[in-house]
Amino acid sequence: MMAKGKSPIPWKLNFAEVLKMSWFRLYLPLQLLTATCLCHSIKAPTTSSQESFKTNLFNFYHSLILADGKETTIHLLKDIPKRYYFVLEEGRVLAPFSITVTPCDVPIEWSILMYKPPPAKATPGDRDTQEVSKPQKASSMASTIFSYKGNSVETYMGMSSHSALYLLEFLSTERDTHITVYLTTDTTSGHLYPELPMDPRIDVIGIGHTTVTLTWKHSPSALQHRDSIQYCLLVNEKHNYKSLCAAESAIRSSGMKLPPALALSLSPYLLEPQQVMILSNSELSIINKASSGEVRQVCVGTKNTYTVPNLSPSTQYYFDVFIVNLLTNASAAYTGTFARTLEEPEPKVTELKDGRVVHVLLDGKKQKFYSLQYQARHKKIHFTFQLCRGQIQVHITRNGKTAASENLSGLRYFSLKGKPLDTYLVQLRSTEGSNSSVKVQASPHFHKPSFPLLPESLKIKSFSKLRTCRSVTIAWLGTQEESKYCVYRKKIEEDQIWRELQSADRCSGPESRHKSEKVLCKYFHDLNLQRAVTTETIKGLEAGTLYLFDVYLFGPSGIPVRYHSKVVKTRKNAEGFKGKF
Repeated sequence: MMAKGKSPIPWKLNFAEVLKMSWFRLYLPLQLLTATCLCHSIKAPTTSSQESFKTNLFNFYHSLILADGKETTIHLLKDIPKRYYFVLEEGRVLAPFSITVTPCDVPIEWSILMYKPPPAKATPGDRDTQEVSKPQKASSMASTIFSYKGNSVETYMGMSSHSALYLLEFLSTERDTHITVYLTTDTTSGHLYPELPMDPRIDVIGIGHTTVTLTWKHSPSALQHRDSIQYCLLVNEKHNYKSLCAAESAIRSSGMKLPPALALSLSPYLLEPQQVMILSNSELSIINKASSGEVRQVCVGTKNTYTVPNLSPSTQYYFDVFIVNLLTNASAAYTGTFARTLEEPEPKVTELKDGRVVHVLLDGKKQKFYSLQYQARHKKIHFTFQLCRGQIQVHITRNGKTAASENLSGLRYFSLKGKPLDTYLVQLRSTEGSNSSVKVQASPHFHKPSFPLLPESLKIKSFSKLRTCRSVTIAWLGTQEESKYCVYRKKIEEDQIWRELQSADRCSGPESRHKSEKVLCKYFHDLNLQRAVTTETIKGLEAGTLYLFDVYLFGPSGIPVRYHSKVVKTRKNAEGFKGKF
């Protein structure tokens, strides 16, 4: 209580001046609160009045009390400090406590100020109050015990042997942001955050053109609680993240709206082990080199070695590993690292000569690119591509500028016009993991192509009404040019249909077939394309049996073109199956 005739204003100002000695500024509400703290502290030094001291002090400031044993999310506005308070009560000789602050976006400033109430006096309150009001007495009551500026996760460990009021102030000077704060006074039941090893570095043990292999030391938490702990890896091309909270904030700041089930806060119900989640500025999708700000996340359980696949050659990537408690979603960050993938080896360049057909084979795993160069001698050049197997993309440049680009399908012609001595570069790229192949020809003489003219369709048609238990009738289209057609058949089982149709080499000729599979060869053409159709009835078949039929077309140069295979089943008997296969 204040002595009679004494104004409280100078006393409050003296204490405010003391607080100004620290790096932060206290507003009027804090001054009033501090004054209240002093008055009550002087009157409440005994153990019986400790609860009254805490209750009276925070009666109207419950929103400012920092919870014990719970992670608190705090939103900060730029240049506006935010303060939280907590009281540690005397319960034993030394009372340990810890405070962990995790910045989620930008560097922040934060400090801890400790206020010690004065010792109890047996003399009347007026005399004590006069003594407390002296600057030298007030300065001993408040002191800054910790301050930090940065974006790292920081933990302060303290010991308190008396009742004390702690003030925490947080300040963001860059922009609005949010942080998480965890206060605990219970050191016997474990920590909220998983424990990092003594050496929390991530080691790069292997670098390839599209892969990087990483390893890290096991967390003691992972060894003790395998069922509730897992490692999660983040990969991006910008920089390292010091917390999962920071990574999540960066993704959200890009404008991408994530459903709750795709948030970076992890639980065993959100992400399965080995599941990959790729986040970009626009959508959830497979990695897109053009999309900036993407973050790839993969959780690998409790194993501490992982090879990151599907990276781009000659690209620098940043890698972060987090140890995550699946029960609480709390995490701890290893020290991030970075690595640059190896440059893609220059593809071998093969020279194309006039009229010569080159058969290019691409290994979907080892060699995905192939280059061919052609020196033009005429203005008009005709490129022909016959896709044999797989999926291939062709890109043609003339003197370094793109002239054509397309995904190949079947037989494709490109007629390009330039100048003599122009240099054409044909780049072929396999677009799938399996093997691919294509035949390529460059020629200035379009009227003398090595590849035959093709009909409008390369499909083979069968007639259900003309199908018997011993024969099948098929038909196919021809052209105006007289060409040779050869028919082959092969008996197959039902479980072989898909494999036969998918694995067929569309550039292979009859030389790859067994002689017993040959049915016949014939020549035909018709100047009227509407009548350029031929049929054949294949006899001597077995009843109720599946057959694979192929037709090969040979042009003037002898290069074959294979029609699309047709599977037909003979009838079981004369009155049997009438459906069309």
